[in-house]
Amino acid sequence: MRAALALLLLLAAAHALHRGKPYVREKVCQEYRMLGKENFRTLTIIANSRKYSNGTFEEIGHLVQEIVSLAETCCADGADPSCYEAGSTALSLKSCSADSPFPVHPGRAECCVHEGLERKLCLAALRHPPQPLPRYLQPSDKELCQAFRQDPREFADRFLYEYASSYSQAPLPVLLASTRTFLSMVSTCCISPAPTACFLKEKLERKTLSLLTLTSNRICSRFSAYAKDKAGFSYLAFLAQKVPTASFEDLLPLAEDAAELSSQCCDSVAEDCMQKKLLEHTAKVCAALSGRDGRFADCCTGKNLMENHFCILAMPPAPDPKLPKASEPTNKELCGKDGALHATRSLFELARRHPSLPDAVLAKLYDSSGKLQGECCSTKDPSACLDSKRKRMEAELLPFLEKASQLCGQYNELPFLEFKKRLRESLAQAEPEASPAHLEQLLEQRASFASTCCLPDAPPLLCASKV
Repeated sequence: MRAALALLLLLAAAHALHRGKPYVREKVCQEYRMLGKENFRTLTIIANSRKYSNGTFEEIGHLVQEIVSLAETCCADGADPSCYEAGSTALSLKSCSADSPFPVHPGRAECCVHEGLERKLCLAALRHPPQPLPRYLQPSDKELCQAFRQDPREFADRFLYEYASSYSQAPLPVLLASTRTFLSMVSTCCISPAPTACFLKEKLERKTLSLLTLTSNRICSRFSAYAKDKAGFSYLAFLAQKVPTASFEDLLPLAEDAAELSSQCCDSVAEDCMQKKLLEHTAKVCAALSGRDGRFADCCTGKNLMENHFCILAMPPAPDPKLPKASEPTNKELCGKDGALHATRSLFELARRHPSLPDAVLAKLYDSSGKLQGECCSTKDPSACLDSKRKRMEAELLPFLEKASQLCGQYNELPFLEFKKRLRESLAQAEPEASPAHLEQLLEQRASFASTCCLPDAPPLLCASKV
């Protein structure tokens, strides 16, 4: 497994496998010989489906075929040392051709104006943005076995592509373990004399790993979109909205621990990094918050910490806590050495007073707060600058925050049809002169935002654009 993970790091460059140094070619060939052609091919499918998560199955197939063929030809005994250089150059040329069969990369045109190693390095750095929501839907056991029996190799290839592209942000070790055990389950149960009982047993054994894949994909998607500090704030706000009675001092260490977990494990090739750190983090959350909130206590009673963590993630926001108005940080505090901490505390207070405010809105406020400090604290009169901009922000933002909070609050509390009914009524009252067609358009826009971005696992990049 360690050898496979080392190989995946090399494969992450896709069609630019080597960086012009012979020892990298030798390393790839060493791994190719050790793993064998089929394992090498399997890992190449996972790596490239993950990197080019919006590519088609056929496009990934073309790329995999070329990479495996390159390794097979140039790693053979007696192969010309220049074989690899020539082959990778040919791949980069094919990537830049108008009729390239490979996945279309954002930014490819800019890379293709370069030549040689510079072009290969530029292409290697490109990757698709992650899919907003995982698209893989597991078929029924019967459908799985039908597809498996029809063509086991095609079944495995398509599953690896669909699963790796859907959960492209999950750490590589998690993705490897999850796909390997799934294919093992199918190949075992589809030839079993009692397939139903076999699938039931195997799915129970895979449950923790399945939850780890879902959870780590969500954690690392947010980390990829937000980076460490903003991801830490997002988790701080998440906890504040679940247990508004907890103080900033209670929750900040947990948020910092979650951010550290993401930075250590999302790109790690250590086999158990994510699982080990996530279970340790869940134990800390349960120890800190079970005594403060009955819902946390309920989630934390189970012996399976991964299930406990998943339960916490799925927890709806708390009811409005009716807390007194929070004090705002002074201009001197905002521009002092702990200015970022004071700004974070202020946003924390906002989040716990508006438990239904979606993550995408809070993330925008975090960006705006940092921008405000950056623009004003370096001026000759920071206080005048902050006062002026803050007044304008408050006038524009407060009505918007109330609307967003109310929208998500109703979405979280009501059945969907009732939610749409009330939303239609409130829009008709707000815009009595609007045409039925316009009202219906507004209704669908708001309902689409709510059903995507009011959820605990809302996709950060998609919802940022919707805000």
